[in-house]
Amino acid sequence: MTPAVLLALLGLIDASFSGFRAYAGRDARIRKQRAVVRAALRGLSVGAVALLAPALTAALVLLTASDRVRTFDALTAGGLGYLIPLALYAAVVMASLAVYFALPFRAGTLAMVLGLGPLTLLRPLAVAAACVGALVNGGGALSLLVGTVAGAAVLSVEPVVHRRWYSNVQ
Repeated sequence: MTPAVLLALLGLIDASFSGFRAYAGRDARIRKQRAVVRAALRGLSVGAVALLAPALTAALVLLTASDRVRTFDALTAGGLGYLIPLALYAAVVMASLAVYFALPFRAGTLAMVLGLGPLTLLRPLAVAAACVGALVNGGGALSLLVGTVAGAAVLSVEPVVHRRWYSNVQ
């Protein structure tokens, strides 16, 4: 499996979480599973559209390259460098979610506040680390370009979902 496929899957998962975060705290009902699923699907749909931008950027880079094989290899190396910091970040997020679901309600909630709260704030830093990883892993400036477009796309999902569906919710 290429780094691009793994990065796309990771981006789509992140987009669905972004949809949930855009909705979270806006509804005082106890049973809100449908609304949570709807919010996650909204994030997923916005994320799927947003992730077309880095895919098209990479395709444009490849189509305009004089040496496509070398450019493809550089983009692959950059993609792997981009994936490593994000995979580490995702592993920590998943561990925090596992603790939340494994512990009793109060302890799980505390784990959520102590783990996922700060991790959400660190998302832009994780994306910046991924961009640096793409550059230093041999991807060069073109991988940095694609990675920056991908990072901007992923980080824009939550604000777009919030503005489109939840900005008027009291």
